[in-house]
Amino acid sequence: MFIRSRRTLVASAVAGLACLAAALPAAAQNYPTRPITMIVPWGAGGGTDAVARIVASLLEKDLGQPVTVVNRTGGSGVVGHAAIASAPADGYTIGLATVEIGMMHWQGLTQLTGASYTPIGLVNADPAGIQVRADSPYKNVNDLLAAIKANPGKFKASGTGQGGIWHLAIAGLLLDQKIDPAALPWVPSNGAAPGLQDMVAGGVEVAPVSLPEARSLIDAGKVKSLAIMDAKPSTLYPNVPTLKSVTGSNWTMAAWRGVLAPKGLPAPVQTKLAEAVRKAVASKEYNDFMTSRGLGVIYGGPDDMAKFMAKSDAEMGVTMKAVGLVK
Repeated sequence: MFIRSRRTLVASAVAGLACLAAALPAAAQNYPTRPITMIVPWGAGGGTDAVARIVASLLEKDLGQPVTVVNRTGGSGVVGHAAIASAPADGYTIGLATVEIGMMHWQGLTQLTGASYTPIGLVNADPAGIQVRADSPYKNVNDLLAAIKANPGKFKASGTGQGGIWHLAIAGLLLDQKIDPAALPWVPSNGAAPGLQDMVAGGVEVAPVSLPEARSLIDAGKVKSLAIMDAKPSTLYPNVPTLKSVTGSNWTMAAWRGVLAPKGLPAPVQTKLAEAVRKAVASKEYNDFMTSRGLGVIYGGPDDMAKFMAKSDAEMGVTMKAVGLVK
């Protein structure tokens, strides 16, 4: 009696699993059937939050379900990125990842990397620039780099915390130009705005932050931009030269944002989300919003995003090792 009951139980379980397996593709094809949560690893009111909310609003229109933005802050981005990674891989929790996902694990803050997720699509990138005071004697980047090399330790830079994206941007450029990053000491700040203000006040000489972040001071005539760390000029300030055009350097660095989901997302759900993100980024509404904020628009599908994150991660590792930030 026991054996027959166990066989019956096993047979029922196998049949149930088979039914579940058959139902999964159908559920994925019908996705989404309920609201979606988009986790943002940074606080409300910032640039990442703004990008997340415009993307979420456009996804709502395309997918026909509410997309709610939830800010999960803390741990220098670890808390929010971890919340995305640990969510069920069903498409009902997605997130807006930032460049820090390729930095945190090098610092020993988490084991998560870009490979810990299912990529959906890149939506934004803001390259670093090289900002100096408007009355600075340096007419171009070569002049500035020559002065730094000739006077190690005399000049200082700021614009983010120690080991932040803009710190790594200038450190990587110095390495690329065979200059010791220690020649330009870094003064930690709580972001681009206080770093720029410190520069205007004379506390530091360089703020390697993005052009959108420096926009108000550039327009006010207090700051001038010597170059942008990108392969092409900025649409915001097309007259600002690229590094390559002035120095010949191929070094680029940008703060980027992209939509991703937990690892193991069913392929039909990934495809549907990726198409919705592609349409959102291509929309006039998105481009008008980003232009009004001075934010850069970039698009890369799932495969391109995976390659982009891996490349960014490797570059971060090299630079962070060079400045002693790898643990």
